[in-house]
Amino acid sequence: MVVKSELKLIKSLQQKKYRNEHGLFVVEGKKTLEEVLGSKIKPYKLFALDPKSVTQKSIQTVQISSRELSQISSLKNPNGYLGVFYIPTSKAQTTSDWILVVDGIQDPGNLGTIIRLCDWFGVRDIICSLDTVDCYNPKVLQATMGSIARVNIKYTPLKEFLKKTQLPIYGTFMDGENINTSKLPKKGIVIMGNEGKGISRAVAQQCTHKLTIPQSGESTTESLNVASAAAILLHEIRR
Repeated sequence: MVVKSELKLIKSLQQKKYRNEHGLFVVEGKKTLEEVLGSKIKPYKLFALDPKSVTQKSIQTVQISSRELSQISSLKNPNGYLGVFYIPTSKAQTTSDWILVVDGIQDPGNLGTIIRLCDWFGVRDIICSLDTVDCYNPKVLQATMGSIARVNIKYTPLKEFLKKTQLPIYGTFMDGENINTSKLPKKGIVIMGNEGKGISRAVAQQCTHKLTIPQSGESTTESLNVASAAAILLHEIRR
């Protein structure tokens, strides 16, 4: 059975500072948990109502009660399993393909969806500003639907990162070049900005190209959701 100190540890991992302190994160949801268990991300422990139902025998599985699981779960209706994994070390970024940069995204659902989109379109590297929501936030993880296991994510000061790159840097702006008629290269960097403020001024100054998604019809909508915009941009990049 689970000891109280371990329950306290797992509960603390709902907060970013304790995830960073212990180098651990929690995964819930059947689909996401299966994807992460099948990846190269190193498991710490799996907690299950019925350990005998766990097919992955290589991971240490601890039996947990429904009451204990409810205490440590971030889900309204825990599904019987909770995995704890070691936060992987970020790998070096590719220079032969596109890299997606996110500047100050705050909504966990948006970041999770963007990670899933990068997985779908084969973009393996995401660079996040230091003020972007943590990719190991439980709500981000749920939105990735397991794609977190296949995308390399790094948090770093964007200004310094962009200054060092030799790749063309494409920013998304309201007054940019029409994405539909732009001639995009085979590799580069594309930046998605904050939900309300867009790309920060310091990062915008590093952009070598400006892109926009043209509006159709007579809609008075001010702007696209950042995850929706990322889907359109990634589609055009691959097209």
